[in-house]
Amino acid sequence: MTTLTAAAPLAANQPAPSQSFFKRLAAHPQAAYYLIIAAGGALTACGVIMVASAASVVSQVQTDDPYYFGKRQILFAVVGLAFAWLLSRLPPRHLRRLAWPALLLAVIFVTLTYTRFGVEVNGNRNWLRLGPSWTQFQPSEFAKLALIVWGARHLADKGRRLGDLREWLSYVAVSLVLIAGVGVHDFGSACVIAAMFIATLFLAGAPLRLIGALGLAGAVGGVGLVLAVRGSQLSRIVAWLHPSQYALTYNFQANHGLYALASGGWWGEGLGASRQKWGGLMVTGHTDYILAIIGEELGLAGSLTVIGLFILLCGAGLLAARRSDDVFKRLVVAGVACWFALQAIVNIAVVVRWLPGLGVTLPLVSYGGSSLLATLMALGIMAGCARADGPPRKTAAPAVARITSVFARRRP
Repeated sequence: MTTLTAAAPLAANQPAPSQSFFKRLAAHPQAAYYLIIAAGGALTACGVIMVASAASVVSQVQTDDPYYFGKRQILFAVVGLAFAWLLSRLPPRHLRRLAWPALLLAVIFVTLTYTRFGVEVNGNRNWLRLGPSWTQFQPSEFAKLALIVWGARHLADKGRRLGDLREWLSYVAVSLVLIAGVGVHDFGSACVIAAMFIATLFLAGAPLRLIGALGLAGAVGGVGLVLAVRGSQLSRIVAWLHPSQYALTYNFQANHGLYALASGGWWGEGLGASRQKWGGLMVTGHTDYILAIIGEELGLAGSLTVIGLFILLCGAGLLAARRSDDVFKRLVVAGVACWFALQAIVNIAVVVRWLPGLGVTLPLVSYGGSSLLATLMALGIMAGCARADGPPRKTAAPAVARITSVFARRRP
């Protein structure tokens, strides 16, 4: 005769045994924090290795040192990780205090690119040099982070007043001024900032009619800006529309990027064995087209691994945003996640010729001091905001359709 015994009740925070591994992982109080650290660290390490490989030829040609750019990327990574660690330990109240100074500095630096301090690189006057050559940096990269932090504080401070459409105008006006200032010299970065701006409006609960109107106006303004400036960006768009032409100019790198991806196969030619870095992608293989070199050397498996790490990183950011009860932290984490996701999508789309060349790097992976420092600082802020939050809330967030709805006025 069998005796039935009552099963011991589960602990309050203990997941049910029938739950999948991923559900149990997501239920861990610090899951988002560890996933952000793991995915961000893996992408940074991948970037250091692939920059050293992709830039070996151009490093030898330009500096007589095949590891020159690789060593510089390591230096940028070390400095960036130090800033990331410091920012991850910064209490949110102190981060809020830095919002206005960061925005002011971003506006000043972007404005200085229009003066004699501005430096033109590859047809875009989007660099700033305030002294020796080592002081040269790209203000638009840090402007992205400044706009996210300032926007999160500004919208969080307004709180319930955002039920009035007029309360959105100050955030919209400041964002559009910064986008326009960047867009004249750096159309690619302006497109990324504009997409971040629209995503923040959506996640913060802005009226859809406002988002639609701004999206339409932005599309018209972007076309008008390209036609008015008539610089290298217009030539890139024309070349993109005619892939069989301009083979030796604006389509040169795009075509060789496709050659690199096509020759990599499933598993690649092997680390360091790229052929395109000797010719077509010698100059940009470690920057805008680093994914093409990854595809050539590590194959489709390597490319999908990098894309999977971005999905994991951005998904962890949205998980952290959904868990947080603090409006400011939710908007910061969601904003950084959207930045990484949107910029990665734009970069990948350019490499596979779904978009014209925009000069946008792959976050955390491509070579560049400004890009790597800014993205690692953002990663530290994201990790810091995710670390303090606990397990998922018992009640669902008010507008699941908005992914990370933030205001009490929308809660059921």
